[in-house]
Amino acid sequence: DMAFSEAVAKAGGEKINVCFQCGTCTASCPVNRVNENYNPRLILRTASLGLTKRVLPSDLIWLCAVCYSCTERCPRNVRPTEVIRAIRNLAVKRGYVHPFFKMQAGAIVNFGRIYEEEEFINEMRADMGLPSIPPVNLEEVTKVLQRTKVKELLAAEKEGSGT
Repeated sequence: DMAFSEAVAKAGGEKINVCFQCGTCTASCPVNRVNENYNPRLILRTASLGLTKRVLPSDLIWLCAVCYSCTERCPRNVRPTEVIRAIRNLAVKRGYVHPFFKMQAGAIVNFGRIYEEEEFINEMRADMGLPSIPPVNLEEVTKVLQRTKVKELLAAEKEGSGT
């Protein structure tokens, strides 16, 4: 899908096609140090070649820690972090959402945060001399989720899957 590279550029990864594959992003990446399969250079290359069936369903696009180490060191100012974020956004729009993020989003829909238990957290905070966390205004969270269409994105079918 040769239009994919352009879609990534329009979604915030403007300089995807400026990358000359030097590998500085991968060498700078702390995630790569703990998971040798995580390779930002390869993610960018796969996306720039339009290999959507390889890049969009990949669990690897979700591993970016958004630390900006790659962006700080990129000699071409490609901004790999932003390119990967754009790829993630397109993946979601096309129905590819990592199960972990679906689980977190479901918790936010139900509880207004990524965890249900407020009492336990407040007990821990009290032990550390910290004030309690305020209760969540679920009505406000629901408005934000409706406006951003999170539920629709999470319910979206994978592009071309028919499921």
